[in-house]
Amino acid sequence: MQVFTLIADLDSSERADKYLLSLFQELPGLNHLSRSQIQKLVENGSILINDKPTHSKDRIAKGAKITVSINAPEPLEAKPENIPIQILFEDEHLIVVNKQPGLTVHPSETQASGTLVNALLYHVKNLSGIGGKLRPGIVHRIDKDTSGALVITKDDLTHQGLSKLFATHDIQRKYWALVYGSPKWQQQTLKTTIDRSPNDRKKMAVNIAGGREAVSHFALIEEFAQPSKHPFASLIEAKLETGRTHQVRVHLTHLGHSLLGDPVYGSPSENQTKWKALPANVQAAVEKLPGQALHARVLGFVHPITKKELYFEAEPFEEFSQTLHSLRQFK
Repeated sequence: MQVFTLIADLDSSERADKYLLSLFQELPGLNHLSRSQIQKLVENGSILINDKPTHSKDRIAKGAKITVSINAPEPLEAKPENIPIQILFEDEHLIVVNKQPGLTVHPSETQASGTLVNALLYHVKNLSGIGGKLRPGIVHRIDKDTSGALVITKDDLTHQGLSKLFATHDIQRKYWALVYGSPKWQQQTLKTTIDRSPNDRKKMAVNIAGGREAVSHFALIEEFAQPSKHPFASLIEAKLETGRTHQVRVHLTHLGHSLLGDPVYGSPSENQTKWKALPANVQAAVEKLPGQALHARVLGFVHPITKKELYFEAEPFEEFSQTLHSLRQFK
């Protein structure tokens, strides 16, 4: 059993479960907990406020003593699987991979195999146990159909160090996104909150009351157009300060430029103007995408143990590259 004692540093207008989720994101040993897991801990009395049971809907006052009791990480239950992975860097403390699209990062109750964690358990001798039995070594995630650079830790000290870097936004992360249309701006910074959409729980939405702050910096790299016509698509670079669920996808959709191939936020019908504006060869390439055309191109950070500056550029995989090639015929 592990026991954590914290002091609330500000009054919260949010429900206790949402406040605690935000608080725990910056704390090694607790940052793997989901909101539903926090709710269960509250319900069974494993989270106390001023040494008394609480409820998920309660508010937590500044100065309140928060006591969290959780079981120590259980033995790994995810099984090793010989799934090919592209390794960009590896030492005794961590490993950086270029995750292929279509590969879920870690197992869940609905998917016990075929994930990056299963592959890592086959290729790597040991992983950090802080993430628990299904998320060993996982410090951050990218969506299943998003490809690109991802760092995984092999020991708890490295996990804690990287978790702090993510919490203080001292990680360099840049994405390439292929989007419909072309923005009127060359550069744009978007700062909103992001939380679950009240209308569709599968989606995230901006400016939801009580949501978590999300900051993205966008730059137009290339735009693609037929002669004498407005651009029908663009390549945009997204530099992230924060790492909220679906952040790039939600922010670009909010700006009016949803991602090509995005099944949740940007998949148009064949009769919509933005789809009909795509040349036939581009449409064919987009239809082959496994999902959104989003690639985590750059990952940079200071190694938490060796203190060396690490910088990686992950090459896009075939589906993204072929789509970009088809677009570049219209520069």
